[in-house]
Amino acid sequence: MIADSMPAPGGHGIELLIKSEAARLGFAFCGITTADPPPHHDDYRQWLDDGCAGGMEYLERQEPKRGDLQQVLPGAQSVVVVGLNYTQSQSAQETPDRPSGRIARYARFDDYHETLWTRLGALLVYIQQLRPDVVGKVYCDTGPITERDLAMRAGIGFIGKHTGLINRRLGNWFFIGELILAGIALAPDSPETPHCGTCSRCIPACPTGAITAPYRLDARRCISYLTIELKGSIPEELRPLIGNRIYGCDDCLAACPWNRFAMVSDDPAVQPRDDLAAPDLIKLLEMDDDQFRERFARSPIKRAKRRGLLRNVCVALGNIGGPDALPALERARDHDSEPLVREHAAWAVLQILSREASSLRASSASQIVSEKQGGGA
Repeated sequence: MIADSMPAPGGHGIELLIKSEAARLGFAFCGITTADPPPHHDDYRQWLDDGCAGGMEYLERQEPKRGDLQQVLPGAQSVVVVGLNYTQSQSAQETPDRPSGRIARYARFDDYHETLWTRLGALLVYIQQLRPDVVGKVYCDTGPITERDLAMRAGIGFIGKHTGLINRRLGNWFFIGELILAGIALAPDSPETPHCGTCSRCIPACPTGAITAPYRLDARRCISYLTIELKGSIPEELRPLIGNRIYGCDDCLAACPWNRFAMVSDDPAVQPRDDLAAPDLIKLLEMDDDQFRERFARSPIKRAKRRGLLRNVCVALGNIGGPDALPALERARDHDSEPLVREHAAWAVLQILSREASSLRASSASQIVSEKQGGGA
């Protein structure tokens, strides 16, 4: 029941009520736009035609709906866009005595999809209490809609040169979700405008050069794609560039100067798990299917499945591991049930052995030089 002191539904009153309820549900901001076609859909179509989506074939299948929200929800008139702050304190450094992995910040706590779906569902129920004739659909990241375009048009943020969404209060560290509504025409907010200016720090920050030009990202080179979306082998020429990243990458986001305005979130739903700050790579490699499912049951990391995560772990160990990683890698190479893991473990073993051989040669050469200098003294 709505308190008597609240503005009556209708006009700008209902928009204020929706935003107030969104804030109560824990969203950092809420904006409203129309259900008109997204403004950059032609660019998106060209991006697909250029093959930049890599193996994400579902993006091609969804393309017609992304350009026409009427195919998503017939009669759609309005879109409510919300943002959830997940800004965290400075990420932990890897432990010096054991090789550890890096996980993208958004994946260090329970699956954000569940959080946003639940809260957006509650917001939809609230709107339907105000207007029982409203029909709505909830989306967060997984639906056939062009989220960032709609968010920018709703005033939530602007699309940066790294192609991510930037909010002037939160920088890059926030999730977005949407309610597509039919049966109600809400007053739209003013669109946000770009604020990157001459800054392009995000472009050279990308380890693999995936940002090929301002506002242009080739997913086939993106570490987030390679470690999450790609189901097969990671191209060998890109493996050394991945470093110890085992699930996603934050480098282009972290480079953005707008992050200096962000406040660390105190929302319980986005508090990082200690075991995911700098996970032990060797222990991860030793997980079986049951252990993987138990550890990542509520985590977005489950999306990669065991074979995908352990593939990534092998690459990370190949890049930073020492002789202590060889027994686990050799077991994976010889006995793991997944060919994908065996392949990447074999690569990692060769990388470590090559480094050790180079180090031994360098040490031997240095010793010879030292002996010669000593002999001539």
